[in-house]
Order: sequence, then structure tokens, then C-alpha cells
Amino acid sequence: MGQKVNPVAFRVGVMEGWKSRWYAPKKEFAALLVEDKKIRDYIKKHKEDKEDRKGELSFPGVAKIEIERTRDEVRVIITTARPGLLIGRKGEKIEELQAELQNLTGRRINLKIEEEKNPELVAQLVAEDIGEQLVRRASFRRVIKHAMAKAMEKGAKGVKIQLSGRLGGAEMARCEKQAEGSIPLSTLRAKIDYGFHEAKIAQGHIGIQVWINQGEYSEDDNNGQNAEKSSASKNTKRAYKR
Repeated sequence: MGQKVNPVAFRVGVMEGWKSRWYAPKKEFAALLVEDKKIRDYIKKHKEDKEDRKGELSFPGVAKIEIERTRDEVRVIITTARPGLLIGRKGEKIEELQAELQNLTGRRINLKIEEEKNPELVAQLVAEDIGEQLVRRASFRRVIKHAMAKAMEKGAKGVKIQLSGRLGGAEMARCEKQAEGSIPLSTLRAKIDYGFHEAKIAQGHIGIQVWINQGEYSEDDNNGQNAEKSSASKNTKRAYKR
């Protein structure tokens, strides 16, 4: 089971928190869920229209997008390895993104930018970086080894990278996998980060999967707070009136 399930989804509600944190009536739930998907897709997939950067992603290096809702506004927390590119000169780009998201959703958007200090340990960013190098026709074996070495140097306990598709321009698609260190997928206390990306090369699409073992969750982390709150204390006593 541990090899087939998404490691992040496997730990949500137990060791990891939810990426969308809000409550809604049953009638509005589906519409708000679709709205969250639109916000995430716009930030992750929006491309530049300018001639000098046409076709490039507007907001590269986005590791995580969290959404919180109140009655008045939608709070979007973006964790990125390149906060300068996202904010822009004098905050012009972030204001433009805020206005575009407000037009997209019809709600007031409050953006917050957080910096990811170790992008080599974030599986999604590693997968996207490998994809960018494959598009530039780099050797896939060299790219994999370089990404694994950088992650292990930064303190990763284990790394596994898997590529699927017409690797090296071969006529028949195949799967290549390399691993270093330990990746305990079924151990809930192990902090396994997972990322997926598709590289669009001339021969077709190449699927990139990355697993990074970042160690174990510490007791100081707030992860799994929903699970802890739901468990009742064993020493509860009832107060009876006489």
C-alpha cells in the first residue's frame, strides 16, 4: 500500500495539516473547492505574454499554496524559492496577481509570500528543476545524479527519483529509477515529501516523480493537530448531579 499511495495524502490529518483550511455549508462546498483549484492552477500554470519572456511561467519556484477563508476574504499563502520574482519591483507583480485573482474569483484576495530556504529538499521544486533541464536536452542520468547529490548534501535522509517516457529520445517508452538512502513510505512518523512534474520535450511528455525523506516529525511541530484534538482523554470523569 505504501508504494502506491501519495505519501503526502497518506499523512494528511495524522502528521500533516490540510492545504485548504475553511468550512462551508454543503451547498457551497463544491463551488469553493473548484474555486481553490482555479486559484492554484492560475498561480502554478500562468505564463507570460511579453515577447521577451513569452511562454515562461509567470511565478516559477512555487513550492506550496495554502488557502484560508473567512467571511470577508480569501487568504492565499504562497511558499516560494524565488520571492523576489513573485513580488516584482516595488511589489508591482504581487499587486497584479492579487487583482487578477480577485477578477477570477469575484472575492477579496489577501496574498502572503513565504520564502522556502531549502529548495533542494522540496520534492516538487526538485521535480520541476529536473523537468527544466530535460527540456534543455540535458542527459537524464546526469540530471538525476546531480539532483540526488544536492539533496543529500542538504541533509536529506533518502532520495528516490523516477522518470517515465521516451528517455534519451528512444522509440519505446520506459521507466528509469534511482534511489539513495532510506525512503520508508509506510512509516507515518517519517517526513516524506513527494513531487510530480511533466516535462514536455520534442519526443513527448516525460513524467518525473520525486520522493525525499526529510527525517522525522519533531514533537514541537503542529502537524496532526486535528487528529490530536479529536482523540478523547483516557482520564475523563463525568460530573453527576445529586
